[in-house]
Amino acid sequence: MATPDPRDHDVQARLTRWRTRADAALAAALDGVEGTEPRLLAAMRHAVLLGGKRMRPLLAYAAGHACGASEEALDAPAAAVELVHAYSLVHDDLPAMDDDALRRGQPTVHVAFDEATAILTGDALQALAFSVLAQSALPDARRVAMLAELATASGAAGMCGGQAFDLAATGAGSITLDSLERLHALKTGALLRAAVRLGAIAAGADAATRRALDDFADALGLAFQIRDDLLDVESNSATLGKTAGKDAAQDKATFPALIGLDASRARLRTLAQHMDDALAGCGGDTAPLAALGSRAIERDH
Repeated sequence: MATPDPRDHDVQARLTRWRTRADAALAAALDGVEGTEPRLLAAMRHAVLLGGKRMRPLLAYAAGHACGASEEALDAPAAAVELVHAYSLVHDDLPAMDDDALRRGQPTVHVAFDEATAILTGDALQALAFSVLAQSALPDARRVAMLAELATASGAAGMCGGQAFDLAATGAGSITLDSLERLHALKTGALLRAAVRLGAIAAGADAATRRALDDFADALGLAFQIRDDLLDVESNSATLGKTAGKDAAQDKATFPALIGLDASRARLRTLAQHMDDALAGCGGDTAPLAALGSRAIERDH
């Protein structure tokens, strides 16, 4: 993928501003939770506000921007998709799932609080995500479309289904490349694609633009997961902010384990070109999307 010029201060400044908006929208959503048991609210804030790449809200802003939406129209979908992502991480870290003690350089929710609180925290964050979308000021038809999109992407036909495939594949021996790609298209890719789609829906994008954005998002989702798999092998816990080397220790199905490190890197290069080609079919300013695509491939955590 053609790397955006690092001197392009306008793109980087825009991404920084969107991250600030996303953080503010998330904080406002949590501040608006009333009558909640204090320990639960503290755990929700721990799960959401202690950092993270904010890739999903940034994709929502970038896709909506490319299609002509205002930043105000994108605040709710950006916050909602990140709340679902945060809930998924809380549950993914549980002893019954990946059993991890470290997330974003901090103790995971079930470690910082307790397992029961972590389960409730994930449930509450998921509910809050849909509440944020439902209460947004967007036209009714667009709100309903976004609610349906996020529900599909986070449920059995998306992220939860992908996690189930991942659990079934762990320690099961051989898996085909097609099956591994399908697994991650659901587990990781579905919510990344939803972030892009939410931005496009908020903007009222036409069908052709949405198809091109889907092609971009599909390539980005797979690239994001391959990079994650490579980092688990090549990086360390301090850099990642989570436990490195767990994929091999748990006999997880990963791209490096299946096709090797060199082939995984080659696949990343192919996916980068696919992202470039897809964005060429979009109108509007796609430079922020291109920058996020490069970030997904080149990140070190």
